[in-house]
Amino acid sequence: MHYILLLAAAALGAAPKIEKTDVFHAGTAGYASYRIPGITVTGKGTVLVYGEARKSTRGDWGTIDIVMKRSTDGGRTFGEQRVIASVPGEKSKNPVALAQKLATTNEVTYNNPVAIAGKRAGTVHFVFCLEYMRAFYMRSDDDGLTFSAPREITQAFEGFRANYDWKVLATGPGHGIRLKNGRLLIPVWISTGTGGHAHRPSVAGTIYSDDEGMTWRAGDIALPNEGNWTIPNETAAVELADGRVLLNSRTESKAHRRLLTSSPNGATNWTRPEFHPELLEPICMGSMARLTFKGKYVLLFSNPDNLSRTDGKEVEGRPRDRKNVTVKASYDDAKSWPVSRAIEPGPSGYSDLAVLRDGTILLFYEHPKGMTVARFNMEWLTEKR
Repeated sequence: MHYILLLAAAALGAAPKIEKTDVFHAGTAGYASYRIPGITVTGKGTVLVYGEARKSTRGDWGTIDIVMKRSTDGGRTFGEQRVIASVPGEKSKNPVALAQKLATTNEVTYNNPVAIAGKRAGTVHFVFCLEYMRAFYMRSDDDGLTFSAPREITQAFEGFRANYDWKVLATGPGHGIRLKNGRLLIPVWISTGTGGHAHRPSVAGTIYSDDEGMTWRAGDIALPNEGNWTIPNETAAVELADGRVLLNSRTESKAHRRLLTSSPNGATNWTRPEFHPELLEPICMGSMARLTFKGKYVLLFSNPDNLSRTDGKEVEGRPRDRKNVTVKASYDDAKSWPVSRAIEPGPSGYSDLAVLRDGTILLFYEHPKGMTVARFNMEWLTEKR
C-alpha cells in the first residue's frame, strides 16, 4: 500500500508551495532602508543575499554600506548581518553628484554589489562600486564567510572610453553569471552623468573575466542610447541553452517594454536590440535565471509587472508605479513567456532570482518595509498547468 501511495505521489509531482522570509528590515541596525537586492547560491548550496543598507532615505548618493547575510538551509533562515565592503584610505565624491547637489563631501556611497558563484564549491566572486566611479573585486574561498581585501578593477571600464566618455559607472545590480566555458560575466551601465540624478544618459554592456577574476575587461557596448532605445541601464544576463548570452535591459523608452539583445560570447557581436512585447517596463530593475524542469530548459524573469500609476498620470517614457513583482517563465529561450504569477501584488520594486540545486526558485525582492526572500517551486509558479 505504501508503495502504491509513493507511485501516486510521483505521478502527481511535487505539491505547489511558496514561503516568504523577511531578511532585511527598514529602520534597523542604524539604517533607514535596505535596497538593491542581490542573491546567489554557492557551489555548496549556501544562499547569499546582499544589498545596499542606506543611512537615510535621500537616495542613491547618500551614505550607503553593502551588507550580506548567509543561509545554510536553502533560504529559510539567515545568519547575522555583515558589512562586507570597505575601501581603505581617503575617498572623494563623484564630481557629477556634487555638481547636481545630490550629496555632500562627507558622505560615502558604496553601490551596486554583484556576486557570482565560482567553479570551486567554496568560491564566490564579488564586485561592487564606490561613488559610482570606481569598481572593486573581492573573492571568498570559504563559502562567503570571509572575503579578500578589495582590489580595484576600474581600469576594466576604460575599454568603453573610446566609444563613450563616461563619468559614472555601475555594475549589475543583482547577480553576475559564470558561463559553461568558465567566463565570469557582469552586466554594467555607464553614464556621462550630465542628466537627471547624474545617472543619465546611459548605455549598457558587460565586463568579463576569463581567469577566475584576476583580470577584467570591457566588452562592446551592447545597448546604445539612440533612436527608440532610450537610456538603457540596469541589465540582467542569462546563458541560453545554445551557449549564447541574453541581456534583458531596463530603459526609459516610450515603448515601456524590456529591451533584449544577445551575443555568442557575452561580450561582442551583439544583435540589434529589440523590445519584447510580453515584458512590461515600468522603468525598474529586473532579473533573469535558468533551471531545468521535467527535462525542459526554463528561463525565468522577474520585475514589477505594471504600467499604471495611482495618480493616473501615465506618460510615455516616464516611471510607473513599482508594484506587483511577478515571475514569468519561458520554455523557448525568451521568445514567449506563457507563465506569469505575481509574488508581491503590493508596492515592490527591484528583485533578483536564483535557483537551488533541487529546483526551488528564490526571489529576493524589495518593498517599503525592507527585503524579503520568496521560496517557491515550478508547480506553484505554473499552478500545476
